[in-house]
Amino acid sequence: IEHQRELLDITEKANDEGTNTLISDYIIKQEKEVWMYNAYLGQ
Repeated sequence: IEHQRELLDITEKANDEGTNTLISDYIIKQEKEVWMYNAYLGQ
């Protein structure tokens, strides 16, 4: 997720809204999955 956040910064600086939205949506999905796994594992 950290690497995707770096990509998000790069696409923001390049004014690439399409890629920025794609990466942002992907990060949100990954964060949700990490949260669900942690909740399932009781961490």
